[in-house]
This record gives sequence, structure tokens and C-alpha cells, in this order.
Amino acid sequence: MRYLSTRGGMPAAGFAEILLGGLAPDGGLVVPEHYPRIDTATLSGWRGLDYPALAFEILSRYVGDIEPVVLRDVVSRTYTPEVFGTPDITPVERLEPGLFLLRLSNGPTLAFKDLAMQLLGNLFEYQLGREGRQLNILGATSGDTGSAAEYAMRGKRGVRVFMLSPDGRMSAFQRAQMFSLHDENIFNIAIDGVFDDCQDLVKAVSSDLAFKRRHAIGTVNSINWARVVAQVVYYFKAWLAIAEDGQPVSFCVPSGNFGNVLAGHIARMMGLPIAKLVVATNENDVLDEFFRTGRYRVRGAAETYSTSSPSMDISKASNFERFVFDLLGRDPGRLAPLWERLALEGGFDIGGTDAFAAIAGFGFASGRSTHADRMRTIRDLRERCGMLVDTHTADGLFVAQGYREEGVPMICLETALPAKFADAIREATGVDPEPPAGFAGLEQRVQRYVRMPADVAMLKNYIAAHC
Repeated sequence: MRYLSTRGGMPAAGFAEILLGGLAPDGGLVVPEHYPRIDTATLSGWRGLDYPALAFEILSRYVGDIEPVVLRDVVSRTYTPEVFGTPDITPVERLEPGLFLLRLSNGPTLAFKDLAMQLLGNLFEYQLGREGRQLNILGATSGDTGSAAEYAMRGKRGVRVFMLSPDGRMSAFQRAQMFSLHDENIFNIAIDGVFDDCQDLVKAVSSDLAFKRRHAIGTVNSINWARVVAQVVYYFKAWLAIAEDGQPVSFCVPSGNFGNVLAGHIARMMGLPIAKLVVATNENDVLDEFFRTGRYRVRGAAETYSTSSPSMDISKASNFERFVFDLLGRDPGRLAPLWERLALEGGFDIGGTDAFAAIAGFGFASGRSTHADRMRTIRDLRERCGMLVDTHTADGLFVAQGYREEGVPMICLETALPAKFADAIREATGVDPEPPAGFAGLEQRVQRYVRMPADVAMLKNYIAAHC
């Protein structure tokens, strides 16, 4: 498998060559030359595989330059009951006839990001040792990516992590998870702004190729291809757990940065029988607006709302470019003008075009929730099933109701455990969620971080001083 850029300006490269990077050199996103197809017989033959074995089967189709025995070892060391709390890794739970919850929050930071980050940490350590070099990871988080990356990379040889987060816009639990880490290779930077300001800083630094090379800058944000492809695995795992051969299922995915649902799109392109991929947003509904109208309009800080599902308080979905690339027939010449317009005008509109009509063929649909919708969903689920879910998962469960079809199972993706959003759970139910073992008193621990304005030069100086 070789990799190209969505903008068309990158020579074809292998997986190991693009593993440690972020943006392609031309500013685009790295994508595979093609999506490997999984036929019905192969898919059926995967029934009964445990999670590490399934992950190896899928990942090996995208990794051509790491020895299979090495890849299998890395995968086996990553997906263990000790790390994820269960041999099943991503169990599927039936809520009611035709409605299921894919449990993705059993990892060390209680969020779905662990499933990709834990693999990425082990892959990074292997590849850096293989090349005999070091890496300075620069990332941005709206809540869960940061802690997942830091827990995956803490203590790893040859790796430092510089993680940007929007000051005051995460939950207290999310903030404490990150800022209470005192490992010497972890640097937390609270940016005066919203998540999109953090993301723009990461892209600005990554676009300075001379600085990037000089300071060995890499990324673990969802623009990193290895992170996306790692998430493809649990779509296959969920289908194998509940569906019969050939039976279509639908997935509803809470989404802000588009990485999680993009993995579902890739699974569908590989041949997984998916009827619908439902994108669930909160009040920051830039993606819902696009799938309804064809208009993609980035919001500024003043229009980016602070909500009870803060990890989705995003108005510029960094992985969206990869889907639009597929939507436009994988033609960089058609994609580049749209992204030029996005940079100059803050958006573009394909409503009424053949490209917009083609969205239905990819199975996408969308919806949004309000704070009241999420509170009601959390409360109702607790009363009916005795189960607590977090606000982001509640967003998906609410939106999914509008897209359920007879005979087509709907699988909603869990994003985090409710303990990470205690204030919202208390408002919805009147009870405090129990913190999992090891997290009691987390918010009272000493926190270490620096505050910084959204200034590229200042960020570069900070990175250079701490490399």
C-alpha cells in the first residue's frame, strides 16, 4: 500500500514514511492509493477472531513496510485485557430490539480515543527505535484526544508531547486527566481561544516545513492516518458481533472533527455492509449543515458554542477533507479549489451539484442535539435500562432515533464514560457518576501547564526551548 496527498503534491510513500507525520508536505491529508476490498467469504471467515487478530488482519492491508511478525506483536501488546479491562476490548451491548451501544471507553483515559492512541504509542516507539531518532509530537484537543495521547506516550523512548487545549473549555475531569501528569516528556499548553484556534496553531507549525524538520515535529491528532485506520477495526468488530452474513447495519457516530465517522466510511468502502453512517453533532452543527444542504461554513470563535458535550465544540472538522476527496472522485484538481475558497472565504457550497447528490451513495445522514435533548436522553436511558452514558454518547443516541429502520440494527458509538462529565450527569439525573478505580480525587491533584495566547511564533519558541 502506498499513500498520496489529497492535494496531489506528494510523491507516493509507504506507511512507515507517513506514520510519524501529520499534514502532507503540500498541506493536504495523507490517504491510501485505494481501499482494500474485503469480500464476503473473507469477512465471514473473520468470525471468531479476537480483537488483536482482527486488528492485524485489517491493519496489515494498509501496512506494507513493517514486517508482519512485528506488526502482529505490536497489535497483540496493545489490545490486552490489562489495558482495556475486558478480553472483548470493544463489547457491544443491546439496549432494546434493534438498538445497540458499542462500548469504546474501557481504555486508560475512559474514552474511545484510547483504541487508536495506545496502538499509535507502540507504533511510534517501534519506528523511532528503528530509525534511531526522536519525535516531538504537537497536538490539539477539545477534551479526550489530549489525555489519550499523553497516556499513550508517557515514558515512551524518544517522544515528547506538546498538547494544546482551549483554556477553560474542557470538563474539570478532562483537564485534570491531562494537567495532573508530571512526566518529563509531557507539556500541556492552555490556549486562550477555542479548539479551532488550537488546531490552526498545529497546522501552522506543521506547514512550516523547515521548522518541522529542524525540530522533528509529528502529530497524533486525527489527521494522523494511523489513528484513523486503527479506528476502522471496531466497526468490523461490531458488525461481526451482531450481524448475519450480508446483513446491513447502521452506525450513529457523535462527531466534531470527523475522524471517528471517517473510519466508518473507510470500513464501508472496504466492503462492510453499512446502510447508514449517521453523523451526530451538538449545537456546533457545521457538519450537520453540510450533509443537509451542501454548505460547509466554518464558524469563528464567537459562533463556537461552549456546550455540555465539549469534545464536539468544533467548527472546522480537520478530517473532513479526506471524505470530500472521495466524494469528488479522488481528484485533487477538484478538491484544491474548494479548500482555497475555504481558506479565503471561510466556506464553500456544493448544494445542487452532482457532488452533493453523490453523498447519498456513501450512506451519510446527519442530525443535531440540544442540551435539553442530551439531558433527557441520559435521564430516560437510566430509567429504562439502568445505564448511565455521557453527554456525547447521548447526542448519538438521540440523533439515532430519527434514522432507525426495520430489520437494520442501529449501533451507536460510545465516546466516553459519564465520570468525565459529572456536572452534566448530575444535572440530568441528580446523581454523581462513580469514578472508575484509580481516578478518585483526580481533580484535586496538582496540575502542571502553561497558558499562552493563540500565537504561532510564541508556540514555536516554546517548542524550541523544550526540545
